[in-house]
Amino acid sequence: MHSIVLTILIVTSIGLILFVLLQPSKSEGLSGAITGGAEQLFGKQKARGIDAVLNRITIFLSVVFFVCAFILGYFA
Repeated sequence: MHSIVLTILIVTSIGLILFVLLQPSKSEGLSGAITGGAEQLFGKQKARGIDAVLNRITIFLSVVFFVCAFILGYFA
């Protein structure tokens, strides 16, 4: 049981790193802070296409990661 959960945790952590790095940057940097980039904060912008898929996969992998971490912590 311990080795199966540990293997899932390792695979999930590698996948989580990859999917976080694949997501596009949503910040405009310092120029966005000076010129009023806060307008995007309240605007209606839904992630569409590949951005939505990457976001959902990242959320799923993070939930699996934390569940496996809690299970390993419980049995340790």
